Amino acid sequence: MTYETLLTHLEDGVMTLTLNRPEKLNAFDTVMSRELIGFFRDVNAMDEVRAIVVTGAGRAFCAGADISAGSGAFQVWNDGARPQKREARESITLAILECLKPVVAAINGAAVGVGITMCLPMDVRLMSSSARVGFVFNRRGMAMEAGSCWFLPRLVGMQQAQEWVMTADLFGAEEALAGRLVRSVHAPHELLPAAQALARKFAAPTSSAVAAAVNRRLMWSMWGAQDPADALTLDLQCVGHLAAGADAQEGIRSFLEKRAPAFPLKPSTDMPPFGPWSK
Repeated sequence: MTYETLLTHLEDGVMTLTLNRPEKLNAFDTVMSRELIGFFRDVNAMDEVRAIVVTGAGRAFCAGADISAGSGAFQVWNDGARPQKREARESITLAILECLKPVVAAINGAAVGVGITMCLPMDVRLMSSSARVGFVFNRRGMAMEAGSCWFLPRLVGMQQAQEWVMTADLFGAEEALAGRLVRSVHAPHELLPAAQALARKFAAPTSSAVAAAVNRRLMWSMWGAQDPADALTLDLQCVGHLAAGADAQEGIRSFLEKRAPAFPLKPSTDMPPFGPWSK
């Protein structure tokens, strides 16, 4: 895969995706937006990719929207009309949310505005001890974007989310860890290896890729459910479908035969014909 603003490297089933505008601190522009959305949609058909690590080139993760040309960088809707849901779906956060592969953020440096909001739908976030993040919308006179008003309070709680957004302060790794925004903090040179090591566990061939995709999307899609019966209804349907499939049969057979499983099903072709992944 060749991109203008991204680098990709596949090893041991783990795709390392690097935001690659280091001279601009990996600032987010329309080209990067289009390429990221395209990557996270295209990767669903790549069965050789079992997990994804996202990081930044140089000393930043992503310094937010590229505002070098002025406020036009924020102007998504120019005619005053309310965006339709189908238009809102053209978002990097929804592309990540709907991905069939687990996604790990390796926040290696500054992550501000969209640089941190794009990390919210990633499954696990690791952070360099030298990195700083900030939800700086109030300092730019802008509304929270990328669905962060939905993701952030659910991840860290309303009180913490309000404090970070209302102060618009930049803060370091220890505060991000204490606020449960990130899973762990690492020395700069240890961050990417740690993220890749975790992703390799996700990508292990002893795990069914289809089951992993189903379970990832089940948890995200049921996060806001008001009634556990909604989750039970969907997971029972999934259990029935997967139990009749080749991966479950192989999982049981390999357990009884005391050997490593060789799961035959692929997310690109064998996802259940129902559920949030089928929309």
